[in-house]
Amino acid sequence: MARVLIAEDDPGVAYTLRAGLTGAGHAVEWRPDGLAALETLKAARESFDVVITDLMMPRLDGLQLLGEVRAAWPDLAVVLITAVGDERRAVQAMKAGALDYFKKPFDLDEVEAVVERAAEAASLRRELARLKSRAEPEAVLASPAMLKLRELAERVADKDVTVLITGETGTGKEVLADLVQSRSRRAGAAYVKLHCGAIPETLAESELFGHERGAFTGAHRQHRGAFQRAHGGTLLLDEIGDVPPAVQGKLLRAVQQGELQPLGAEAVVRVDVRLIAATRRDLARDSAEGRFREDLYFRLNVVHLRVPPLRERREDVAPLARRFLLLATLKLNGPNAAPPEIDPEAMELLVRRDWPGNARELQNAMERLVALATGPFIGPEDVALLDGAPERPPPTPGGLREQVAALERELIERALAESGGNQSEAARRLGLSRVTLLDKLRRLGLR
Repeated sequence: MARVLIAEDDPGVAYTLRAGLTGAGHAVEWRPDGLAALETLKAARESFDVVITDLMMPRLDGLQLLGEVRAAWPDLAVVLITAVGDERRAVQAMKAGALDYFKKPFDLDEVEAVVERAAEAASLRRELARLKSRAEPEAVLASPAMLKLRELAERVADKDVTVLITGETGTGKEVLADLVQSRSRRAGAAYVKLHCGAIPETLAESELFGHERGAFTGAHRQHRGAFQRAHGGTLLLDEIGDVPPAVQGKLLRAVQQGELQPLGAEAVVRVDVRLIAATRRDLARDSAEGRFREDLYFRLNVVHLRVPPLRERREDVAPLARRFLLLATLKLNGPNAAPPEIDPEAMELLVRRDWPGNARELQNAMERLVALATGPFIGPEDVALLDGAPERPPPTPGGLREQVAALERELIERALAESGGNQSEAARRLGLSRVTLLDKLRRLGLR
């Protein structure tokens, strides 16, 4: 359902729009001119999904209303209704950011299809905003194993204990760390993240504990390390297994006693930090083989949360794929784009894959599918492209005329199926006028 605001000075046109859209399940409000519509938008407690406005109106016309909307609510879709002869101004409106325009007399089915598209885009934007907020783990915690992991994470989140999160690359260790931090008593305090594997060995000590001015060549000013920046809050040390052995002793002291000494400093600095450590490495094996301090491993391993790989929780592949498909669509095609649908057979192919790169690999695959998509539908042949399979099946037997006719029939049938039999929407998807589509249906013997 969409919330629609109509700005129209002709009561008859407004009644037609309101009755048709209300009958389709949308919530509709009508204002007799652009200024009244603008005042309604400013006073609205809940945002509208789409504004349908006449081009020519008293007090504030459609183009002026469009400008006001674009300035104050850039994501709000605006659709214009124009009279015959206003094509030039309609094109001007499209360049100014209108979603679409219709000439009077308009096809109500086509207007409804555009409203549905605008409502879907608004829903996607709200979903994206929710996804971008911190600690939204529900999307990746569908399997029993992950639900149990979440329960354990929430149980220890409010306890000021060190948490060690392990798992293969791309499994979502940082997502779990964000969950622990967001549910902790330090949620409103500093949250510092440091990727230990990305720090040159010579700078590891400085990045962790800081340095004073002149402590070494190039230290032109004082630098506060990650522990100092996280004082009173939480510090996430990602890939802690990559911390150089020479620094691990000082790290143990900081974790165990809350004390550190910046490079070049004479005094010891005390810090109050809740530590979350994450790694792809097997620290138990590394400590047994002398690559990681055993006492530091024991100090980190107070609560151990292991994130299983995707091949051990295939139930999570489908919800993750849909979520990543949504994010990829918004990233690559813009906020008004609708994500393509995944055919059940195609989804089964995705679920059966082992995904050695786990969720990160799956996310990259969804971006690739969106980038390569030629329509609103992802089928098994599209998933096959992930392995470099040929993009199109071999041509059907017969001459060129027969092959073209077969392809045309297939495209029209798919467009009609995807639009629920709505001929206006199917024509729009195919880039045809409705009259042309009807002519092709008759010529191809399609109902």
